[in-house]
Amino acid sequence: MNDPVRAWHQCADASVLLDGFHALKHAVRFQARIQVAVTTDRRATLGLADELAPDVRDALDGLLEEVPEVTLKALVPRPHPTAVAALAVRPSRAANLETLARTPRTAPVVVLDNPRNLGNAGAVIRLAAGFGATGVVMTGTLDPWHPTVVRGGAGLHFATAVERLTVAELPPGPVFALDPEGEDIRGLKLPDDAVLAFGSERSGLSPELRARADHLVSLPMRPQVSSYNLATSVAMTLFHWSATGSAPA
Repeated sequence: MNDPVRAWHQCADASVLLDGFHALKHAVRFQARIQVAVTTDRRATLGLADELAPDVRDALDGLLEEVPEVTLKALVPRPHPTAVAALAVRPSRAANLETLARTPRTAPVVVLDNPRNLGNAGAVIRLAAGFGATGVVMTGTLDPWHPTVVRGGAGLHFATAVERLTVAELPPGPVFALDPEGEDIRGLKLPDDAVLAFGSERSGLSPELRARADHLVSLPMRPQVSSYNLATSVAMTLFHWSATGSAPA
């Protein structure tokens, strides 16, 4: 039998933490390389797979190692309620950059300009994966592969290209930047190769991103309401693209 604790410690420093059943499920679905996966109850976890993800049940059966609860708590400071955790190989930066730069592009790239909130960033990656976006790019200092971001993204980092870049390194395509003073999005059709840029939760678009924008776009909002949550803004914009463009079925 493999020693999952030893394998965990050997891989932990250079791996992506998949925190919970759903993160592991999505990572397996999108061909992540899983190095080690643990649970405190194999039978219960495989039962959850039978119920919610039968397509990956056999794969999980071959991956999961059962460990005592105290061991899981030693490996993961805040274990997920599903009592599942795993480590995966992070996709190569070169491969992600190739995906982001590829043309013609059939789905937008989402750019978060200097985001601050780890949970918001994870929620955006989950949204982008759900809409089939080409990728999510973040500028600034926030690590898009931080464990809290991966937890918020439910493992869907492996379903889209996720990288941190500077504004000067943004992928090709017309930049549509969300701004309260921009043109009402309801009058626009967003092209499939759009780069959809969203400012930070506190300060909005940076001067560098604003200067790079080809179009400033606004979302409909009731007067005296100051702003939407970042993930909500991304969801509204991607939905508009999907409703007016050629989003994948």
